Amino acid sequence: MLKSAVTHTQKQMVDGDHEGLVCCGTRIVKKTIIRRCGAKHLSSKNIDPVLHRVYSNRGINDISMIDKTLSKLPHPSKMLGIESAVKRLIDALQSKQKILIIGDFDADGATSTALMILGLGSMGFSFVQYLVPNRFEFGYGLSKEIVDSAMRLEPALIITVDNGISSCQGVEEASQRGVDVIITDHHLPGKELPNAHSIINPNQLGCKFPSKNLAGVGVALYLLLALRTALREINWFVSQDIDEPKLSVWLDLVALGTIADVVPLDQVNRTLVHHGLKRIREGYCRPGISAMLRVAGKNQSGVNASDLGFKLGPSLNAAGRLKDISIGIQCLLTSDVGTALKLANHLNALNQERRALEEGMQADALHLIEGLQLGQSERLPNVICLYKPDWHEGILGLLASRIKERYHRPVLICARESKSVGPTHQVKGSCRSIPKLHMRDALSAVALKHADLAMKFGGHAMAAGFSIREDRLELLFTAFRKHVNNTLKNENFNDVCLTDGELDVTQINIKTATLLDDAGPWGSEFPEPTFDGIFIVESQQILKKKYLKMTLSFPEQRDSMLDAICFNVDVNEWNNEKTSTLHCVYRLKLNEYRGAVRLQLLIDYFQPIYRIKAASVWSKSQGS
Repeated sequence: MLKSAVTHTQKQMVDGDHEGLVCCGTRIVKKTIIRRCGAKHLSSKNIDPVLHRVYSNRGINDISMIDKTLSKLPHPSKMLGIESAVKRLIDALQSKQKILIIGDFDADGATSTALMILGLGSMGFSFVQYLVPNRFEFGYGLSKEIVDSAMRLEPALIITVDNGISSCQGVEEASQRGVDVIITDHHLPGKELPNAHSIINPNQLGCKFPSKNLAGVGVALYLLLALRTALREINWFVSQDIDEPKLSVWLDLVALGTIADVVPLDQVNRTLVHHGLKRIREGYCRPGISAMLRVAGKNQSGVNASDLGFKLGPSLNAAGRLKDISIGIQCLLTSDVGTALKLANHLNALNQERRALEEGMQADALHLIEGLQLGQSERLPNVICLYKPDWHEGILGLLASRIKERYHRPVLICARESKSVGPTHQVKGSCRSIPKLHMRDALSAVALKHADLAMKFGGHAMAAGFSIREDRLELLFTAFRKHVNNTLKNENFNDVCLTDGELDVTQINIKTATLLDDAGPWGSEFPEPTFDGIFIVESQQILKKKYLKMTLSFPEQRDSMLDAICFNVDVNEWNNEKTSTLHCVYRLKLNEYRGAVRLQLLIDYFQPIYRIKAASVWSKSQGS
């Protein structure tokens, strides 16, 4: 039997000096600070120089690329499969058939499910229910088991949201039972597609929809948009005396699901998130979203994308990770403020429990890694694979992300499935990748070369999951290492901090911070503006054993003081006797306290100035 172990025998030993936020004991991956350099510049001359630089660094070279007008969104008719799906839905509506929504057990799945329930209900559908598979009983997606459970609700039509593109067996099971399936999904398709009535997925072969980055909730929105147009054309709303719904009223759900699922913020997603955030700030959002913000201690009028990603998203996900995502769906669906607050508090309690579990698992993982006896000259392994049977399977993805962030290596984190029984146990794994390695494609390549693995898998470029028998896990680890070693080059394992360059003394102020905040939303592949510079540490203190709070000044202007904070510092590595000057990578933040707004630097990474060499900061245009 495979025992709990790190399945690598190599680990780089470095000099033991602290390297800022991302550090792990005395063995760390050093970062190179690289300044972005936009290839082209915006044609407009009416944009602030700092924002002009930031946009250029993100490939924005035309003013139209920052247009967030809803009317400029691509038309739903460009989505392959949407016409046949709409026809089937109209048939179900006119025949008063029962519809069952099958969602995923994460924040994107919860918002997609809530959006579909609310949207169909607003158009006159009377018999719409939802069912989300419990992570621990059914696993992911439209499985044969979840179809069997769904039949008790007697649906004539199943609609998947944020899942289904890999559910060939589940769709076949539904078909044999006389139930049509419409799939709405955004995950990457495999070589075989389910034999569903309709498939709506911008990533499927032949789909001409220009944005391939929609989250599941975005795909669901587009189906509802197309359905509303078709119903308008047949005079449905007038004949039924129904007010034609304004789907924009649910863009708060779309924004939350999009940000929480960390999909790339292309122009389409930025537009959807921008208008969703606008509704939340103005108070026109679901009571559940307002309640979650209140419980999180966030000012609703000033909410931004990072609040959705780091406050609300984790609370929703915690329900799916530990218990039942239906708690989150109910919170999003309810119109009662009191009920919403009660459910939001429940979600927050689950999230606190999740944090405690995650901290324990992370300590286990780091202990396993640091426990290896390694030599000074050995390289860090190219893949980190960890297996501990009793780890909580709902936290595996989070742990994989944390380990990847620390070591900048592809990571496979595994635990025994909770429902697994002997003698041959089933193992569930969660994977995270780094640039230049497409995780789902890597798993596919390994599975094709080693058919005896009998591995089930799915996911995206940077994150994926799999299920495999325990006695085949070591073979997977070996094969995956070999694939990575043959795919990546040594330089791919060097971690970097990308910045938008330096700001001078006159640019680090509340005005610039406000300008940049308003220019968002920022997120995946459209990152929040980050800068770097040299600062003098005037004072410092550790708060709550992990926050480093500092007062900084400029070397050339010591009388100008700046508040700064760095989260999750390894206090065992922080040596305040040799850090009077730091090279910091930071973001400008507005810190509101007791009605007063102050500027604060949020430090993402720092290096003691005495460690910095002339070549440690350079422009991306020079190479990487």
